[in-house]
Amino acid sequence: MPTRSIAALLGAVLILWGPAFSFAQAPSAALLVLEKDDHALAIVDPVSLRVVRRVEAGPDPHEVVASDDGRFAYISNYGAFGVPHHTISVVDLVAQKALPAIDLGALLAPHGLDWAEAKLYFTAEGSKAIGRYDPGTQRIDWVLGIGQNRTHMVVVRNDVSRIFTSDVNSDTITILEQDKKADVSGWTETHIPVGKGPEGFDVAPDGKVLWAANSHDGTVSVIDVATKKVVQTINVHTKASNRLKFTPDGSLVLISDLRGENLIVLDTKSRGVIKEINIGGGSAGILMEPGGARAFVAVSGGNYVSVIDLKALRVAGRIQTGKGPDGMAWAVRR
Repeated sequence: MPTRSIAALLGAVLILWGPAFSFAQAPSAALLVLEKDDHALAIVDPVSLRVVRRVEAGPDPHEVVASDDGRFAYISNYGAFGVPHHTISVVDLVAQKALPAIDLGALLAPHGLDWAEAKLYFTAEGSKAIGRYDPGTQRIDWVLGIGQNRTHMVVVRNDVSRIFTSDVNSDTITILEQDKKADVSGWTETHIPVGKGPEGFDVAPDGKVLWAANSHDGTVSVIDVATKKVVQTINVHTKASNRLKFTPDGSLVLISDLRGENLIVLDTKSRGVIKEINIGGGSAGILMEPGGARAFVAVSGGNYVSVIDLKALRVAGRIQTGKGPDGMAWAVRR
């Protein structure tokens, strides 16, 4: 057979078997990292700490969440330079390829994402609202106005009895509670004044308190969820806090700083800073490993993700990424 024909046949075989081969080599549990400036989603093996595949993530990707079965990733396309987008990109994690994006229509500047009861929840900053997408029907089946400026991040309880949002430019945290007797919406809204520019926040594993990092004044507001009141303000002296996360056991809180060199670590009992870990640059997204052994922190300007040993509270490794790593998520195939 001529050399050219052999090469063509080999090329055809590689095309046919390439996707299946790459999936076979992909980790069953994957760390998903948005490379914001490259408009890509990096699929990372959390054992080898290497990128095994990159997939197109759509324009200006900011946050990512995976479905419970680990088969799909959803990415908010936010919109830069005053031009808000209205799409959520979808990635098939089994085939490792981009699917058609979800068009949100009039809901502008999607950002925060969460997943509960087989549905995708998202914020729409440009529309002062939150919404829900049902992958089963491929429709947006619920929208609720928040009425605050820059409703940025969202956390949804597993049973969807409560939804929490941070409203950056209104300096509030919103708590939504299901109440079918309240009004036709079925929800009551409480807007809680906090510090300046609340952005990253998290609810403690026991659900009793919410901590919000205020990006404009370097403080953290601690909210009692039952009373819906700020019970303490902690000065952590961050320059531009971006994300805040509890460890899975609830003993520590980690805060990233876009304009600082350090990851801030607080003890939740004393509510004080116990360590500042130098990670080499300004940081954005934080993701906890489900078992609680490690945390992953996106060092956006350095184009890498720092791996933090949560027992020793030190940098234990680094994942080289594309440009501008930011939002992260776990995907476990079931």
